Amino acid sequence: MSAATSQRVTGNTNARYKSGVIPYKKMGYWQPDYVPKDSDVIALFRITPQENVDPEEAAAAVAGESSTATWTVVWTDRLTACELYRAKAYRVDRVPNTGPGTKTEAQYFAYIAYDLDLFEPGSIANLTASIIGNVFGFKAVKALRLEDMRIPVAYLKTFQGPATGIVVERERLDKFGRPLLGATTKPKLGLSGRNYGRVVYEALKGGLDFVKDDENINSQPFMHWRDRFLYCMEAVNKASAATGEVKGHYLNVTAGTMEDMYERADFAKELGTGIIMIDLVVGYTAIQSMAKWARRNDVILHLHRAGNSTYSRQKNHGMNFRVICKWMRMAGVDHIHAGTVVGKLEGDPLMIKGFYDTLRESHTRQSLEHGLFFEQDWASLNRVMPVASGGIHAGQMHQLIHYLGEDVVLQFGGGTIGHPMGIQAGATANRVALEAMIMARNEGRDYLREGPEILQAAARHCSPLKAALDTWGDITFNYESTDTADFVPTATASA
Repeated sequence: MSAATSQRVTGNTNARYKSGVIPYKKMGYWQPDYVPKDSDVIALFRITPQENVDPEEAAAAVAGESSTATWTVVWTDRLTACELYRAKAYRVDRVPNTGPGTKTEAQYFAYIAYDLDLFEPGSIANLTASIIGNVFGFKAVKALRLEDMRIPVAYLKTFQGPATGIVVERERLDKFGRPLLGATTKPKLGLSGRNYGRVVYEALKGGLDFVKDDENINSQPFMHWRDRFLYCMEAVNKASAATGEVKGHYLNVTAGTMEDMYERADFAKELGTGIIMIDLVVGYTAIQSMAKWARRNDVILHLHRAGNSTYSRQKNHGMNFRVICKWMRMAGVDHIHAGTVVGKLEGDPLMIKGFYDTLRESHTRQSLEHGLFFEQDWASLNRVMPVASGGIHAGQMHQLIHYLGEDVVLQFGGGTIGHPMGIQAGATANRVALEAMIMARNEGRDYLREGPEILQAAARHCSPLKAALDTWGDITFNYESTDTADFVPTATASA
């Protein structure tokens, strides 16, 4: 920098550019009069400020550190369109039921707008590098959680979205008017390739549409990935021939490198699979790369949300799973595990509905009781099929259909493979329970209230279903959810 330039910068009387440290609010990151543009990316953060930190200053700090700011004034701001590129915290609301008189420290919802030019088109990695980059370690806040985002249509149009989507998946499977049925092969680890394939065959032959690998079965000493793929596809083909139905198995192609993942996916395609699987832990870039591979090869892409609860379960820090749902729809997956309400895994009914609506609707309305803070137009991106798995069984069929709807994959792992009469009988029990409940629904019956009676009536003509109900009928996982909506409808609040 020349001496003349230095003199012009340091001699400027504008307090904003005086050397040193000034509050983020004074740097321009707090703009309460700002009206977000249709093209802005908007993020909603839950902020727990440190003691004696003004919530507006904390919001401005988050806006600054997730866009253009650093800890001190830098003159190079003036070499950019800084007024445009600064993120703008424009609204701060106290989170209900926090602060003095409660068991929870005061928390605040901070609304922050980002200009579209701050993000690389079609890149989840770049989007997240800003939104969840450094800010979660920022000392001015005790805790920080990304609750929701509004993604503008202009940005959505730079992403491919799901390669297949719900409509085309149903067409390929020739299955309509009911949820799809699946199971996860158990035990997750330790089976040989031949025994693994036997589990797949028995489950598909008994009436399931899909069986799947689990998140941690890749290529271990007891079963090389190639052996698993061969035996599983043999099972799929034999079961399809025996039942006359289209069947499938999610072959997990997750691996240590992208080269290995592509090799496994290509081999799965050569064997004729219609669906492959990856884990969330492979990372955003790898997920988008595999989504592009799936689109090129006309293969459904299933995403297991392995690892998500390490940052999505607690209410005060991390991110809400609905944000993952949005990012993964943009990234291009066709399936994602999204909760069950009644199973063994975390899932508040209101929150789960918000997740499912985010994945399945073409346009989602603001619905605070479901945790949806923004209206979201999905700009013709295909819909994602939610997957329900984790501690569910045939005796809960009426609840599952009531809470989760029709466009969902219901996966009964232990509830199929743990059946006292064997794997095939477990699959038959699930299929009969599903068919009986769908028939009751189509007849206009109050299937939620009458569900146990409907299942018992069906069980009189199906010994596998009777055995399933006798074994698991009273099993529930009634624990209080750790992640619940902050805004609850009056009827629900008084219930």
